[in-house]
Amino acid sequence: MSSDAEGRFTVELEQQDGFEFLVRFNLDDVPDLLVDEPEPLGHGRGPNPSRLLAASLANCLSASLLFCLQKSRVEGAKVRTTVSGQHVRNERKRLRIGDLDVKIHVQGVAAEDEARLERCLGLFEDFCVVTASVKEGIAVNVEVVRD
Repeated sequence: MSSDAEGRFTVELEQQDGFEFLVRFNLDDVPDLLVDEPEPLGHGRGPNPSRLLAASLANCLSASLLFCLQKSRVEGAKVRTTVSGQHVRNERKRLRIGDLDVKIHVQGVAAEDEARLERCLGLFEDFCVVTASVKEGIAVNVEVVRD
């Protein structure tokens, strides 16, 4: 089961042990992912939500830039991305992600492709679904159901 880029999608989580959850992406041939909280809350056996959010932003930005480079026929370009975040406390002393710094390294761009690279650098962020959604704020509707 999957969806197109504009359709609805579903991800399922099932508690395993303590704060470990098995994430099912509901995509054919995509393995489940174990997520967990770091110690002392969890056991750190998988990425936690903060790291997943950072990975989602970095991956979306990287893929968006790569897509633009490929569409612009920039041959041989390779992308490597690092993202670092910081946890901060808000005014109510609740832990939040204060910022995420994304550094994208582009390698292998020939001198004759520099103008096309510059064009992509001016466009790619706007096409990143995840980053643009986070920056604009995402409507999150929460419902708790007792079974």
